[in-house]
Amino acid sequence: MLRALLLVFALATAARAGAPPRFFIMGDGHLAIVNSHTNEHLTVRYRRDDGTYDPDALARLRRIFRSSGDAREQDVSLRLIELLSHLQKMAGGHPLVLLSGYRSPTYNQSLKDKGKQVAGGSMHTEGLAADLAFPRAQLPKLWHEVRDLDCCGAGYYAKEGFLHVDVGRPRFWEATTSRVDENLSAGNARIFARTEFDRYVGGEPITLALHALTVPPVRVARVATLVSDGGGQREVRFEGEGDGCLEAASTGAHFKIAEAPGIGRGHVVLATCEPRPERTPETVETNVIDVRAGSP
Repeated sequence: MLRALLLVFALATAARAGAPPRFFIMGDGHLAIVNSHTNEHLTVRYRRDDGTYDPDALARLRRIFRSSGDAREQDVSLRLIELLSHLQKMAGGHPLVLLSGYRSPTYNQSLKDKGKQVAGGSMHTEGLAADLAFPRAQLPKLWHEVRDLDCCGAGYYAKEGFLHVDVGRPRFWEATTSRVDENLSAGNARIFARTEFDRYVGGEPITLALHALTVPPVRVARVATLVSDGGGQREVRFEGEGDGCLEAASTGAHFKIAEAPGIGRGHVVLATCEPRPERTPETVETNVIDVRAGSP
């Protein structure tokens, strides 16, 4: 909850500074959800006219997204909330029917132990994914439309009648091609990084998180590289004590760049430090970001 409030404060500061819209894919600031397990209905305006996010609305979304197995809660990614609002409009504006939002790691493992088709490093366990029921006739078209956004994960489960959407790497699959039984995230093989937002103003801080970390800890070099699509590169440093490596003790660990140089469109490349657990890659890239010139 504290992190969500800090997000709201940061966004309020950026909005007063005239910052651009924070994400490439955004809804209209409203979201209507029906929890299929509890039959709770929620309609909220989560984003105000000035671009700031309403902490009360975020708390209510956090509640309706709670783990159905044990009622535990987790912050829902703002990037996911915006994607769902956009998807709701694509689907005709009807309330989204939530089959599975956040799943606590304990509940996720219990499903796996029962033979359910769930991933060991599921993004549901980090508040980054949702399974949504739609009329079967609508499913194929929506799946292709989400795929065309080239922003996210999109899983099509025709027999079960739902779409999985997440804010991980852009990719898509059907039930027969999901390869969930292979535990592809094992050994940190699919670790990825996501920045807090997509758009920044030069001089603004960038906070990013490591996700799908299945074998902690992972150590990250303090110096990262901000790579521009135009070919330029800038070294940036993460905040923290010492000159060596910083430790990600668990999935979702955050690192902060105090001031981002205005490079336009690009991404951040992190280097991991030795010794690397199991299949941990040497470098990890973030999503594409846009850092416009100027001061916040």
